Amino acid sequence: MSLKFRLLLTGLLVPWLLMLLLAATTLSLHRSHHAEQSQARLEQALDLLTPLLNDADNADQREAMAGRLLALDEVRALGIIDVQGEMLLQMGRLRSPPTAPRDEHRHLDQQGAEWRLQAPLSGAEPSWLVVDVDASPLLLDHYRQIGLTALLLAFAFLVLGGLTFDAYRRLHPPLSAVDDALSRLARNESPPDLPPSPGELAGLTERVNALSEHLVQGRLETQRQIEQATAELEESMETIEVQNIELDISHRRSVEANRVKSEFLANMSHEIRTPLNGIIGFCRLLDRSRLEPRQREWLEHVQRASGSLLMLVNDVLDFSKLEAGHLELEHMPLDMVVLVDEVLGLQAPLAHQKELQLLGLVYDDVPSVLNGDPMRIQQVLTNLVHNAVKFTRQGEVVVRVMMEQADPGSVTLRISVTDTGIGLSAERQRLLFRAYQQTEPSHAREFGGTGLGLTICRQLVEQMGGEIDVESVPGQGTTFSFTLQMEGNEATERPPELRLDGQTVLIEEPHPATRRALRHLFTRWGARPVDAAAPAPQNGPPALLVASLPHTPLTADEVGIWQRRLAELACPALLLVNANPLDLPSLPLPHGGEVLAKPVARATLTAAVAKVLDQRECPSAADQATAAPRPLRLLAVDDTESNRLLLRELIAGPGVEVSLAASGEEALALAQEHAFDMVLMDIRMPGMDGVETTRALRRLGGRWRDTPVVAVTAHVLEEERRRLLESGLNDVLVKPVDTDQLRNALHRHLGLALPVAETAPSPSPATVPDDDELPTVDLELGTRLAGGKATLARELLERLAAGLEESEAALRHALAEGNDEALLDGIHALNGACRYCGAPRLGLIAESLETRLRTRGREAVTPLMDDLFAAMADLRAWARPETQASDS
Repeated sequence: MSLKFRLLLTGLLVPWLLMLLLAATTLSLHRSHHAEQSQARLEQALDLLTPLLNDADNADQREAMAGRLLALDEVRALGIIDVQGEMLLQMGRLRSPPTAPRDEHRHLDQQGAEWRLQAPLSGAEPSWLVVDVDASPLLLDHYRQIGLTALLLAFAFLVLGGLTFDAYRRLHPPLSAVDDALSRLARNESPPDLPPSPGELAGLTERVNALSEHLVQGRLETQRQIEQATAELEESMETIEVQNIELDISHRRSVEANRVKSEFLANMSHEIRTPLNGIIGFCRLLDRSRLEPRQREWLEHVQRASGSLLMLVNDVLDFSKLEAGHLELEHMPLDMVVLVDEVLGLQAPLAHQKELQLLGLVYDDVPSVLNGDPMRIQQVLTNLVHNAVKFTRQGEVVVRVMMEQADPGSVTLRISVTDTGIGLSAERQRLLFRAYQQTEPSHAREFGGTGLGLTICRQLVEQMGGEIDVESVPGQGTTFSFTLQMEGNEATERPPELRLDGQTVLIEEPHPATRRALRHLFTRWGARPVDAAAPAPQNGPPALLVASLPHTPLTADEVGIWQRRLAELACPALLLVNANPLDLPSLPLPHGGEVLAKPVARATLTAAVAKVLDQRECPSAADQATAAPRPLRLLAVDDTESNRLLLRELIAGPGVEVSLAASGEEALALAQEHAFDMVLMDIRMPGMDGVETTRALRRLGGRWRDTPVVAVTAHVLEEERRRLLESGLNDVLVKPVDTDQLRNALHRHLGLALPVAETAPSPSPATVPDDDELPTVDLELGTRLAGGKATLARELLERLAAGLEESEAALRHALAEGNDEALLDGIHALNGACRYCGAPRLGLIAESLETRLRTRGREAVTPLMDDLFAAMADLRAWARPETQASDS
């Protein structure tokens, strides 16, 4: 509620309404009082005249007496009537004829300004006096009072309004000024000083001025503090910047010193390792000669010391290479089963000394053919397995390789090494991967080592795109696990090495994990594994016994028990012994078999089972790729016939079948009828382009969801390449595609190698002289693009020249119509056709035109169109004599 409204309400409206109520009450009381006075005066006059009228002897006296009553101002007429209402005397004109009296009392009838008074008269005959009274003077007087009161109320309203307006006029400016000053203070502004205000507002304005001054001083003080703090901060920043520069210089010096140190260590390690390898080699030669027992003991000490020194030098060398950034990873095919078996075989002697169980488990979903650095993976595994064996006094060490994630063209493996050794505390786990750190300070003396192995493992795993971690419980064991992302195809699952066709195999293995692994392996080979402790099989004797000897050497009684048992089973036996091959017991095997040292490699076990059961081993995935490969089916999709023919010539060979499709629709029809290992897809084609065709192939489901589709296009920018890969294609090859590119693509996506075809010798150059920098025809270039086939190169050139007339017409039509899409299609097709032909001039112009059209629009290609048509005419002119010569 505003101040103005409050003042109007309290200073004007409320007092005036009270005055109006008082005036209305006073007027009502004044009118009632005057009416009562007039009535009293009439009754008093009647009281005085009534006796006289009663005493009058005749009518004249009665009339004279009544006339005295008529002299009153209020009386207009009077009359005397009898009981029947007959008029006995009338003076003046009555308002209406009188009625018969109701009773013998006085009656006063008031009807507005007209009153009628009836009073009884005593006499010989009863009669009544009727008097008409005019009360209009009373009403006029009441109206005058009302008018006067209204004037007084109006005057009072004006006076109150003036006073209220004056109060508002005096209060509003200072209050508005105070409000504006407070608003500015709230907005952090400095208001001007308020002028002095009258009355009680003077203190308010003074306090507001004091508050404004206090806030201004506070802001000034804050500003001074901020400026001082900013100056101090700038000074500190300058100091920090100087220190950062000094630290950066020191860091660069330390990095350079560290690099120099790493290079020095690498060089020194290499220099030390060279003579050390010679020492180890001569020690091995000495070990073959005749030595006395004491000399052989000394030689063994030298070999152990040399081996430890060589391991230390190798660790230092690898650590130095990693720190210096000189370690480069290789990419070559590898088999995780073979790799794990090799690592376990190297660590087997130490495990045999401690009577530990070594076991490698490579899960079935791990692809048989992967691409990576086998030496570095083996180095990491060797270090982890060696540590597990070294810190385990009893129990087992198990290596597991399993699939963690599969993506198109790559897989992620998780490799873990679990032992039942001494374990690690949480604090030691945090320090474990630091250089020169071991689990406990005493371990360097008890177990040996430098503490570099796990640091090297971590850096190698990270460089190969993985992560390594550790889980351990003190006294219960440790599990080291790391991930590796490798090139491979999830579909290339390892095939079974043997087909045993339901033969019964007795398995006697006290170690639970090894027993489960053997049962799974023989089940996968098609056999029926049965525990040796179970009842004898119902369908005849077992085909094979696989048993693990409890310990070595065996006592004479144990040897006799095993001999009788092997003789009774009447089946070949494979005896597994947790000992070195030189310490294997010489047990006779009456029904054939073999004694194998643990851990048994899968290849060794496969060969032994195949030998004793007279089975033929199934070819492995690598053997299938080389010895008896399945025909490799490829689909080449391109709307240009010459491009399709060249792709087929480049790929076709032993074990490779190539189907051709001229459009996306034709490729889709072929895909619905046949399965292909890879699709080479042209991108820009009439109708369904390459991206739409790829999406349609993916929607077919089944194998087509994972079949590699490789884009083969004549022109691709980086943004276009990214768009193609996001649209579902697996790779992009840029025309002209040569045999090396195709071989790499097959190896990358299928894990297979394209057979290397013998190339014909390059013919001598046969070019047509041209005034331009590039020749119109270069048969040597064409032969090289055609895989060394001169006949195919000439055929491709002739096919290109034969279609130039139609291509030129299409390009001219697109230019005339202003159809940029058709123009791009024509230039792209021409550019793609030139990529495989020895027409360097036309190919260069087509490439330039397509680049300009894609990046800058049609206006940028118009100046070069005449050059394009001229190059096309020159190529047709070259082909015309060739055609005529061939016709003749």
